[in-house]
Amino acid sequence: MKRVAALCCLVALVTSSTWAQSAGPSTPEIRTKVDEYVNAAAAVNGFSGSVLVAQNGAPVVSKGYGMANIELAVPNTSQTVFRLGSVTKQFTAMAIMILQERGKLRVSDPACQYLADCPASWKPLTIRHLLTHTSGVPNYTNFPDFGRTAVLPATSAEMVGRLADKPLEFAPGEKFAYSNSGYYLLGLIVERASGKPYADFLQEAIFAPLAMSHTGYDSPSRIIPNRAAGYARQAGATVNAAYMDMTLPFAAGALYSTTEDLLRWDQALYTDKLVSQKSLDEMFTPEKGGYGYGWSIGQRFGRRAVGHGGGIYGFATHIDRYPADRVTVIVLSNLEGASASKMAGDLAAIVFGAPYEVPRERKAITLDPKVLEPYVGQYKIASPPIDITVSLENGKLLALVAGRLTLALLAESKTTFFSKDVSAQITFARDAAGQVTGLTLRMDGGELPAQRVK
Repeated sequence: MKRVAALCCLVALVTSSTWAQSAGPSTPEIRTKVDEYVNAAAAVNGFSGSVLVAQNGAPVVSKGYGMANIELAVPNTSQTVFRLGSVTKQFTAMAIMILQERGKLRVSDPACQYLADCPASWKPLTIRHLLTHTSGVPNYTNFPDFGRTAVLPATSAEMVGRLADKPLEFAPGEKFAYSNSGYYLLGLIVERASGKPYADFLQEAIFAPLAMSHTGYDSPSRIIPNRAAGYARQAGATVNAAYMDMTLPFAAGALYSTTEDLLRWDQALYTDKLVSQKSLDEMFTPEKGGYGYGWSIGQRFGRRAVGHGGGIYGFATHIDRYPADRVTVIVLSNLEGASASKMAGDLAAIVFGAPYEVPRERKAITLDPKVLEPYVGQYKIASPPIDITVSLENGKLLALVAGRLTLALLAESKTTFFSKDVSAQITFARDAAGQVTGLTLRMDGGELPAQRVK
């Protein structure tokens, strides 16, 4: 999404960070250290959600933190239901593989074979291009009007029309560029090939066979037991998250689930209950950008890791799997912009006895407004395209991100500022003449540089 919460998904791809393997701490130690870590994240960063750490399919830690509903004082538990955001993509990819095994499609098929009103520029696109984010179809959540259109229901014809009006960003297969648009189109392909609505096919083909009774396609009009309310932080205050019509995220991000249901999903991926081992191997083979079908694939802690993050209004999510060790870490938060991906990595570090840091309170200093004034201006992140406007109000810096999320910036030094709103850090850069030329946004383990444009 064109907002800071989307960075949770875009910078959460599994990266190469290697430590020597070790036996790791005992189960009681893991429980103690995980609880210490998440309680610190709740105290320092306001984390709210549910976490699950499992070994060999058995939960070592499965616990809720914070509130599922602040207004009603309902706490989060291991049964709390959260929107998944882009964690949805792995289910969409599985639906495609199921249909391939049933002979309804092939991932090498042209996407236009299953899409109505396909523009000529899409003719070279295959289903595999969509699965691996190598299609070149522009990401609709980066469109300038996304914040305005996100509240309005959209038909599939309207969405395809919006995408078809834009040129491809590169030739299909040329490079990797994360695109929610590709997975939206995959949802339409699932519907065409199966003859059923996307939600119904996933229910029949995945959720019911795996007894995932608390997983499905989200809708604000449905009564969903144990559903968490979504929240955001704005300039230091907790607020109800902005509304999004769930026709917009569709197969790219509209599912909901619980940590316990996601563990059932995780365990099924070690079996042929849904698809054959051949299909699973295909899904988990990394292509450009280290991305397979709905999963990022890489190395962490000297081990093969597959995972995916999600960010959507009011929620931040992440699942990491370490197949050789049968270790699974799941973090679901009902606080937009929470560091779900970094948290998942740190909780895995606890399991493997690797280095990690417990969240700590950062000390803010007071700077003269004259020191802050040069930072006022407009900045632009190139990829994903995000505008950041820095202003000075009542002697304090504020950063407006993507036109909708206001972060209060607290000074840690004359050039480095942090925010408690989304657990982010901004460092300003100057040239040899002392002029402010840009900034770097650090969040959830990733870095995004932005150039000053005004």
